[in-house]
Amino acid sequence: MNNAAHSRKTGDLLAGYHPQNGIADELMQADGRIRPVWEPFINFLAGLGPQDLARRFARGDQYLQDAGVYFRQYTDTGSTERNWPLSHIPVVIGPDEWKTLSEGIVQRAELLERVMADLYGPGELVSSGLLPPELITRNPEWLRPVVGTKPRSGHFLHLLAFEIGRSPDGSWFVLGDRAQAPSGPGFALENRMATSRVFFDHFPTANVARLASFFRGFRDALNELRGTSEGRVAILTPGQHTDTYFEHAYIARYLGLMLLESEDLRVEKGELMVRTIHGPQPVSVIWRRLDSRFSDPLELDEGSALGTPGMVAALRNEALTMLNCLGSGVLEARALMAFLPRIARTWTGEPLKLPNIATWWCGQPNELNHVRNNLSDMMIGRALSTSLPFDMDAATALGGSFRDGAQGPVEDWLKEDAANLVGQEAVSLSTTPAMIDGQLVPRPMVVRVFAARTADGWTVMPGGYARIGRTEDPTALAMQSGGSVADVWVIGDEPVVADSLTKQAAGPFVRRTPGELPTRAADNLFWLGRYVERAESQVRKLRAYHLRLEDAGDKTNPLVAYLGDFIGRQGMDVDHPVPRQLLSLFQLARGCAGKVRDRFSTDGWHAVADLETSVREMSDLQQAGDETVRAMTVLLRKLAGFSGLVHENMFRSAGWRFLTMGRAIERAENIAALLIDFADARAPAGSFDIAVEVGDSTMTHRRRYSVSSNRNTVIDMMVLDKANPRSILAQLEQLCEQEAEVRAPDNTDQMTTLSRRILRLHTEITTAIPEEIDRKRLEAIRKKIIGISDAMTTEYLN
Repeated sequence: MNNAAHSRKTGDLLAGYHPQNGIADELMQADGRIRPVWEPFINFLAGLGPQDLARRFARGDQYLQDAGVYFRQYTDTGSTERNWPLSHIPVVIGPDEWKTLSEGIVQRAELLERVMADLYGPGELVSSGLLPPELITRNPEWLRPVVGTKPRSGHFLHLLAFEIGRSPDGSWFVLGDRAQAPSGPGFALENRMATSRVFFDHFPTANVARLASFFRGFRDALNELRGTSEGRVAILTPGQHTDTYFEHAYIARYLGLMLLESEDLRVEKGELMVRTIHGPQPVSVIWRRLDSRFSDPLELDEGSALGTPGMVAALRNEALTMLNCLGSGVLEARALMAFLPRIARTWTGEPLKLPNIATWWCGQPNELNHVRNNLSDMMIGRALSTSLPFDMDAATALGGSFRDGAQGPVEDWLKEDAANLVGQEAVSLSTTPAMIDGQLVPRPMVVRVFAARTADGWTVMPGGYARIGRTEDPTALAMQSGGSVADVWVIGDEPVVADSLTKQAAGPFVRRTPGELPTRAADNLFWLGRYVERAESQVRKLRAYHLRLEDAGDKTNPLVAYLGDFIGRQGMDVDHPVPRQLLSLFQLARGCAGKVRDRFSTDGWHAVADLETSVREMSDLQQAGDETVRAMTVLLRKLAGFSGLVHENMFRSAGWRFLTMGRAIERAENIAALLIDFADARAPAGSFDIAVEVGDSTMTHRRRYSVSSNRNTVIDMMVLDKANPRSILAQLEQLCEQEAEVRAPDNTDQMTTLSRRILRLHTEITTAIPEEIDRKRLEAIRKKIIGISDAMTTEYLN
């Protein structure tokens, strides 16, 4: 393409791109020319047609869906998972500008570390007058019980995030510091993965700085924090219902860390321990992803259900390193920004290289008068709030009035509650390109950048992610308000060498053994296996029922009525083609899978989620008989797909073994319960065929036995034949093998109560003949299978 044609295409692309006067724009300079750092990308973008661009965007969105990336949308009626809202056009920053930003970020990180150390140590900031005491003592994030606690690592802060924006003059400033439990590095990585797929043919040659080295350095720093301890490194999450749980699970998988909840932990003799299937094991480093005050109900918030009693004591004893230290949320208060510039000059003799948004605490007379005299240029909010100035709520005023107009005059608010308020300069956010409805338009943005402490000091992630508004309203950047998220490209002058987290280490190869399995994870995998197997058993029974109903045409037919009664006694409403109880089973299975997202493959998760979605879509089915048979057959095929993923794709770790044992116990119990009724002499004609059909053994039965099904052939195949993967004996073989493997790390040949129960029942069935397995014997076998499940819980899951 010649230059003239290319210029026309670029002009067409930018035809609707009109930055507002007085607002800085990432793409355009003040004179209307494209910034040089953007030119290669914009030229590439201009060469793409609308259909090609749509296909590329769809590819990126599909990657995020396949990876299971989501955010939790909160409404008045609850919360639900939503697709990750990727803004496909990245924010592009040049090397010189990024170098300046990084220097400012490192300086700010060092300053916050010193402030944190002082607030929980000597308190010189308050005693010297650099900070008003009430801004600390009244802040709920300042935790008095941890004052004087020295961090074992020697540092209070290890990972920080900063919300930054560009002012109208083109300079950058800080809108908010994130020190409590900063979220986002995992989302930044997923944004990068998706965007690199969208622009797969441009990204490799665009000199975009890679993120892997940042994560590798941070991971190595976490492991170094263990010191000489053999304790584990773990991420502490509030659980799957928090809005950033996906990131917790994703980062745990990516960095190879344990993902724990408070119920996994306990403090013994001043040391933090994780409950595993082989007993308590020490934890020496915790990356905390829940708010500080919830961490210990014993010394902090007694109403917290998310904390671990004794956590503060473990920190006080220097038996544990925590990222970041408890109480770090105090650094996020808006009012602190009013004093950081002076603190920096006093302590370092230098101004902040990366200043924060101009802030005035209204608890001081001069500052209060300044705010009053400049209301039209102010955003006024709570002094101790941790939200960004542009994340407006009902307790925020802009330009001298409240956003919703529901409250009284701002002047009255300032008069009555000045000490609890701050004024912040109402700076317009810069804009960046976003593709909205097929057109490139400028939209307001805020960039989140990250700094991690490593052995070489603070390291800044070369990128981050940007929050992009869908409209021109700068107060609607949050995803909850319809905003989206974009990747941030830091462009270098030289080609970038490909990098990854799994970069070859020096020294000889060492095979690492899998880490210990926490009890909670084992329990959820065990019950995931049980719920999936239980659901499959019910689907097979429902299909058998509707097949007979279709043939008989009447629910009063003896065999149809007998089977319907049996299904009803197992909790299924056969009056509805797809019982709501069946959906409940798949919801329970998905709930268990959701609690172990860090240990469960993405494909496996999608398979479970798809099963729930399929049943939900079938719930409106009204036609009994053949239509329901087809629906149940679809579910069985999808269940077979899930089973294949589990069997072929999952590593044979302890987690896989508990999932397998859960399925084996459930299958054995289901077969026993089925045969009690359908291999009974009093059962109606055709019951033997139902037993074989529900046991998925019809074809094998026909080949194995030259006679039609009778009680002995059914018992032989469904109870005694270990070659039949649906038989009770086959399940006991599986249990013997997997329980022995789980027990092996103890390096003992001594059998447990569980292993003895399994072996006794295995021996009993192995030595039996069909004629001996009557109804009473089947009832006893089922009771023993339930006893094996109870022993499993006692041995490993309590």
